Amino acid sequence: MQFLNPIWLFAIAAISIPVVIHLWNIKPGKTLKVGSIALITAAAQKSSRSFKLNDILLFVVRCLFLLTLALLLAVPFWQRYQAPVRAEGWVLIPKENLKESYKKLKFVIDSLAKSGYEFHFFDEKFQKFELNKALDDSLLKDKPKVKNYWTLVEKLDEKLPAGIPVYLITPNQKKYFSGTRPSVSLNLHWQTYTPADSMSTWIESAWFTNNNSIKVTEGNSKSSGTYFTNYIIQSEGDPKSPFIVDVNGGKPLISLKNTPGKVISIDTNTFKIAIYTDKYATDAAYLKAALTAAGNFTGHKIVIKQYGNESQILTGQDWLFWLSDKPIDANNLKKTSHLLNYAPGEEINTSSSIKTNGVFSLSDLEVEASLYKLIKKEPLTNSQPVWIDGYGNPVLSKELNQQTTQYYFYSRFNPAWNDLVWSNSFPKLLLKLILYNTDNELIKEHDLTEISHQQLMPDTISPAKNTADDKPVEQIDLSHYFWITLAMAFFIERWLAHKNKLVIKHG
Repeated sequence: MQFLNPIWLFAIAAISIPVVIHLWNIKPGKTLKVGSIALITAAAQKSSRSFKLNDILLFVVRCLFLLTLALLLAVPFWQRYQAPVRAEGWVLIPKENLKESYKKLKFVIDSLAKSGYEFHFFDEKFQKFELNKALDDSLLKDKPKVKNYWTLVEKLDEKLPAGIPVYLITPNQKKYFSGTRPSVSLNLHWQTYTPADSMSTWIESAWFTNNNSIKVTEGNSKSSGTYFTNYIIQSEGDPKSPFIVDVNGGKPLISLKNTPGKVISIDTNTFKIAIYTDKYATDAAYLKAALTAAGNFTGHKIVIKQYGNESQILTGQDWLFWLSDKPIDANNLKKTSHLLNYAPGEEINTSSSIKTNGVFSLSDLEVEASLYKLIKKEPLTNSQPVWIDGYGNPVLSKELNQQTTQYYFYSRFNPAWNDLVWSNSFPKLLLKLILYNTDNELIKEHDLTEISHQQLMPDTISPAKNTADDKPVEQIDLSHYFWITLAMAFFIERWLAHKNKLVIKHG
């Protein structure tokens, strides 16, 4: 048994208190009844002290109570070493892809099973399962669920000792990978396959235009990539349209005609964009012109307003572009769901370029503009790059907050800083940012783009632990046992003390 706070063991010295109480027992003199005291000589009064234990059971219970309390404060636990893994290795397969994975890589899985490998589900718990029983389970169905495989691999690296062979069998689609590629010390063999559903079509968005027609963006994804197609549905209806338009409860709805899928609502709202600036009037002009061009292209109902007084910004904005060096206050932050602000910091000269291709998970829009000036500032730890420069430094980064998705721009919308505002693709880039940003879970769900084996494999680092004698340590908390003992000792002590009082009273 070990303790997390062993300094509390000094409290065991408190046992001396009941010892002193029970040893220092002063007995009163006994009264003798006699007929006459005439013949009794006067003598000095004496008190009788007896250094011996009385009420031994009560003494023991009180000592046990103090001892248990001291041990409980020291936080006891039992540490034991688990037996090393005896299996030849682990095979991990996502539960929702088990049957398809077995069908695609049957020969590999059967070979590993004959070699004595253990089978575990590739999820947060890494639950062990028997392959044949799981395959015969009629309730086990392939239900696609977007996970981050890299996050699970990091957790697996924390759980398994280094050196144990691990075979990971998963789909090779890009939607399962996000964030930074991890570095692990696993002996990892990652086998991937292309799922059967190699094509997907869905309605990404639909909205009413300024002339009361309906514009629909249809998403199409396959192993080679994802692309979008725009359709215009006239208000009087088009029998050749691949979509079904309906009204339910006063809300217009749209769905695919030939492909059963999710019914989505047609957006009837007006997209609200606010631009605030104090000294960057030129930047605001470039930005407003690009946003206006993007709105005219989509036909979406967009209202763009520029403010010079921050207190006049209206609430309920979809986007707020904060073109100012001063930080935005909490009141204005609550007025928008998306915020892009100029990052404050030291202005430095650079000779690089802004790169946007490959940063968005579904980016097919390549813009590479010359970059002349940049704000020198360390990016936030919980942010991710959206646009980068030629050295990999973030030019635009994204941070997810509870209420607002916040973007930090480490340059300026000005030709003195970069050539982005001169690019013909600048309006398209803003359109992709404000309407098709990576927050859209619908895109991630339907994305079937493949990722190469070189891209998905984590970086391998040298194991920092002994692969031969590595034994996982298990710590068992013993506090609840001491709580029970403490409670029992308290009630027994109170009962004995109350009993002794009754005996003295009636004696």
